[in-house]
Amino acid sequence: MQPASAVVGLIVVAAGSGSRLGADVPKAFVPLAGVPLLGHALRGALACPDVAEVVVVSPTGWLGEADAVCRWARSRSCEPSSGAPVRVVPGGAERGDSVAAGLAALSDRVGVVLVHDAARCLTPASVFGRVVAAIRGGAAAVVPGVPVVDTIKQVDSAGRVVATPERSSLRAVQTPQGFRRDVLERAHAESSEATDDAGLVERLGESVLVVEGDPRALKVTTPADLEAAARILAG
Repeated sequence: MQPASAVVGLIVVAAGSGSRLGADVPKAFVPLAGVPLLGHALRGALACPDVAEVVVVSPTGWLGEADAVCRWARSRSCEPSSGAPVRVVPGGAERGDSVAAGLAALSDRVGVVLVHDAARCLTPASVFGRVVAAIRGGAAAVVPGVPVVDTIKQVDSAGRVVATPERSSLRAVQTPQGFRRDVLERAHAESSEATDDAGLVERLGESVLVVEGDPRALKVTTPADLEAAARILAG
């Protein structure tokens, strides 16, 4: 187990295509109020003083653009983390491949790993802080989440309802997700096929703790999401 004071490294996954946004650039480079989503995501991350180094996983062919966005974000931040080293590396064919590339790029001193989606570009620094605190408090894996407000139905292949989960026990999970590095590396060595990294850790039989998320940490996937993010910024 890593010590409570383990150095925190952040992987920002920015390798998505953004096809559902209808954009002609990868999602991380779609502008929001004139700034790429990646730029907003990095500003929030660098506002967390716990982050000691950052790896941005970029689409192949966009490494120069990603590096320019990283320099911009660091120049706009006055927080201690703005001086953290930032590396840009190419992503893989799938999300799991991209996270694995980010893991390999982190230095050996990192013992706590945060995995963040550039698409959750408005995640406040306080969410990063809660995740780090929970890992340093002894958790092996931590995800931020918010209560589900809609009634959820489980259906079969024919569309028939087979169950209605109790809403009070459900959470919509966000990023950054935090892990002890050894746990995340072991999870990726076993498999890379999951919708999130916490799912890989669950397969190991490790407990995953949920901490309070934030409504501002919405995932920009569609044009409507982009409009919602713009309203949050304007407000």
